[in-house]
Amino acid sequence: MKIGIIGAGMIGRTLARRLVNLGHDVVLANSRGPDTIREIAADVGATAVTVAEAARHGEIVIVAVPQRAVADLPKDLFAGVPADVVVIDSGNYYPSRDGSIPAIDEGQLESAWVAELLGRPVIKVFNNIYFKSLLEKGTPKGTTGRIALPVAGDPPDARAKVLRLVDELGFDPVDAGSIEESWRQQPGTPCYTRDLEAPRLKEALAAADRSGIPEYRKAADDAMRAYFKAQNRR
Repeated sequence: MKIGIIGAGMIGRTLARRLVNLGHDVVLANSRGPDTIREIAADVGATAVTVAEAARHGEIVIVAVPQRAVADLPKDLFAGVPADVVVIDSGNYYPSRDGSIPAIDEGQLESAWVAELLGRPVIKVFNNIYFKSLLEKGTPKGTTGRIALPVAGDPPDARAKVLRLVDELGFDPVDAGSIEESWRQQPGTPCYTRDLEAPRLKEALAAADRSGIPEYRKAADDAMRAYFKAQNRR
């Protein structure tokens, strides 16, 4: 399968490496142009391209950029791209990193905001797992203790395609419903970065409280700031 990845951070390059190893044809792009990521792309086995080329590469396009950077992508990025090309949003909103995004602060779901800016429906996945787990913890189907990942978004046939991809990557896919349910896997929620098996992941998704989104977000944002503060002290 041909897959384009926009974003060469840890999640983007980890997905590129894993997908190339599975035999997929992967291209990798960032905002600064292909010349700035040729070594990264070569290291993971992908091809460095422009953002526009990544959006037009094939069957699935993964957007793996900081939330604030979605607004900087070309407004016509998906113009002319066939409607059956699946767009994945793997990002998260951290106010301390992204600055304030008023629409999200006022209640719009993170991935609904991304879909609105891109002008395309998106599937939310790969946002609630650390890159090291994504890189190292995929296992064959049926393995005891296999980690599960939630997949939310529209339309259902696009979600089904991503569920199959998650399984191929070595994780139990859990259908988390439409984009309106994607808040259940946003930062700080009970399933966030927990590496849960499927039954426990389903319980965590069900346990999430929509009225608690501001508190979930603040807890995740505080944890991220504390992590980077500790890293800077080393």
